[in-house]
Amino acid sequence: MVGPRYPKSPVPGSLMSGATRRSALGLLLGTPLLSACAGVQQSLSQFSNPFSNSTPPAQPAGPPQQATTAGTGGVKVAVILPLSAAGNAGLAAQSMRNAAEMALAEFQNPNIQLLIKDDNGSPQGAQGAAQQAVDEGAEIILGPLFAQSVPAVAQVARTRGISVMAFSTDSSIAGRGVYLLSFLPESDVNRIVEYCASIGKRSVAVLVPDNAYGNVVEAAVKAAVPRRGGRIVAFEKYGADRATPARTVAQQLGSADALFIADDGDAVVTVADAMTAAGANLRNIQLLGTGLWDNPRVYANASLQGGLYAAPDPAGFRAFSGRYRTKYGAEPIRTATLAYDAVALVAALARTQGTTRFSSDVLTNPSGFAGIDGLFRFRADGTNERGLAVMKVTQGGGVAVAGSPKSFGA
Repeated sequence: MVGPRYPKSPVPGSLMSGATRRSALGLLLGTPLLSACAGVQQSLSQFSNPFSNSTPPAQPAGPPQQATTAGTGGVKVAVILPLSAAGNAGLAAQSMRNAAEMALAEFQNPNIQLLIKDDNGSPQGAQGAAQQAVDEGAEIILGPLFAQSVPAVAQVARTRGISVMAFSTDSSIAGRGVYLLSFLPESDVNRIVEYCASIGKRSVAVLVPDNAYGNVVEAAVKAAVPRRGGRIVAFEKYGADRATPARTVAQQLGSADALFIADDGDAVVTVADAMTAAGANLRNIQLLGTGLWDNPRVYANASLQGGLYAAPDPAGFRAFSGRYRTKYGAEPIRTATLAYDAVALVAALARTQGTTRFSSDVLTNPSGFAGIDGLFRFRADGTNERGLAVMKVTQGGGVAVAGSPKSFGA
């Protein structure tokens, strides 16, 4: 998929080593760092559909992989991933491991050592990996990936008073020392509703799937729209039957100036077709979506042209995936950047924050951090907020109409 072009220019303050531009991560109050190079943007929905990683795969996992280490620094950091899990989960975990090791290699003289553990895709495996890591002196745990494994890891971490930076998209398992570094639906909703209100679209009709993702989006949109001075004029959930909810919403579109459909690419196209069949002219209303709209099927659909969705600026991932391809000879999964950013962040904190480096006060710095996918910050409740761009659907892919913010508001 071809995305928009971005110039090859480093962000001011990026770290340099000889002629090689380094891409690392740092406190916004210090020197954050991204570099840009050519690459091909992958779909954000690939391997990153929220809640797709909430439970391990049904297929049997392979034999657990042996624990390994990377780096020789004095600060030990555990990385727990389902490396031997079946199917796509194991492939995703390997890509994330590669990204973690790549971050270590690209950071100048990192004082950290990664203790890489395989959780075998199970809570029991995750708990055992966490116990082994803390017994070896880990000061913070990065991972796991599956939501149901996070509480098992958190239980071990809390007995030692250390933090967990997990990769799950299920915000219900965040809190008290458990921070989620992932793409949360709430950030997408808040950004697109904020932008929608800024262009005068305040009467919103909403269609969401009747599943866990839809429940999260429902709560977020029902809070975000009135907070921005808007109103929800129609709200429907759909299951296998798209036609009935589509007809209900289509009948109320006359009092709306925006239609928000929150689902992945295939489902969004099906819902749009159902709306058209119900008599709705989608060209006469501003369509809104989440980062899951970053999908070739969405871009190819005539009814969805001009729709807006919130997502990370694709320039960061293009730069990252270009370096990843050079190093590993393969494409990274879209969420590999999470592992890269996690390692780069702990390396930066180990360098700059002394003995309080992984404390809650440091991790919840309101200024946040700069990573591959732009700004992010952790909230006290363990969830995160991301500085997202607003993208427009075109036949050639997503085109930015509003860039990512340069800093967080209060």
